[in-house]
Amino acid sequence: MIEQDKKAIEIRELWKRWDDARREWADHAREDIDFYLGNHFSAQEQEELQSRNQSNIPLDRLYGAIEQFKAIITSKPPKFSAMPREDSDSDLANVWKTILEYIWNISDGNEIFKQVIHDYSVTGLGYFYAYVDNEADYGRGEVKFTYVDPFRVCVDPNARSRYFDDSTGMMLSTIFTKFQLMDIYPQLSEEQENGKLLIDMIEGYNEDETYPSPMNNRTVGSFTPDYIKDADKGEGSEKYQLIEYFNKVKVPYYRIMNMETGEERILDSENMEMFMQQEDIQGAMEEGMIDIVEVLQTRIKLTCILGNTVLYERILNTDKYPIVPVPNIWTNTPYPMSDVRKNKDFQRFLN
Repeated sequence: MIEQDKKAIEIRELWKRWDDARREWADHAREDIDFYLGNHFSAQEQEELQSRNQSNIPLDRLYGAIEQFKAIITSKPPKFSAMPREDSDSDLANVWKTILEYIWNISDGNEIFKQVIHDYSVTGLGYFYAYVDNEADYGRGEVKFTYVDPFRVCVDPNARSRYFDDSTGMMLSTIFTKFQLMDIYPQLSEEQENGKLLIDMIEGYNEDETYPSPMNNRTVGSFTPDYIKDADKGEGSEKYQLIEYFNKVKVPYYRIMNMETGEERILDSENMEMFMQQEDIQGAMEEGMIDIVEVLQTRIKLTCILGNTVLYERILNTDKYPIVPVPNIWTNTPYPMSDVRKNKDFQRFLN
């Protein structure tokens, strides 16, 4: 049997705390989506209109305005530039410029950018997500990016930076079916000694989807994730919640200075251990030829949990969260406002 991991339970409880903290924002953002899709009336308003023998067809002006805004913003792809610090860095700056353009192209950046701008304008918050595709280039790996739905991301409500980089952590939730998980992680389909599959011993997800339910009546045939979440009830459709938890940790690095040549090297713990195993290093240190200083650096730790089980942990070689927010009308909190929310009252008045 797979025992419930204490760390996984703590992460799930933290997810619930942060999710509860943003619940009011999520309700407003869901109503913004309703207005964008043309669902402008609540059940009470619809009943009131019917009692007056009036139509519930809205005079929709928000959809066209949002689509025009998205078309203008995403009409051209971004231009990348890298500036050298000195003349000797010019060639390296050109290399980085080419790399950035390459990453944009292999990630289908134009389409990703459009979706982020869509979330930015409708819900008030879009997200880019950088990751390493380990299967790309025949296992050599590629750095790519995509977008994530804003309802799938939870951050510390105490964050005050515009880009949430002062948050104590970020969480990305993904709801998978049993068959989806077995495709992504084939080891979960391995049969155990008791005859059960490994995935069958992991706690499922019995709550609602992270995508909130609608606030207004569905007068337009909009098939949003909340509407079709239970469309498949066959074998393998059981739901599981996978949470990627990113938090900041201190990692030791070693600054090694050759006192004779002035050459400096930076090593992590693994390479430092290999360095100290060299025969001549101890003698050089005793003679004062090498100076070693340990320094602590901030890095991002990823803990991936499935149910109450920790799948894996790793340290990312960066001090920046791979989830990058794009807030619209910033309110000094992780809960910005959207263009739709600013204009909903005018739309109601027009209706």
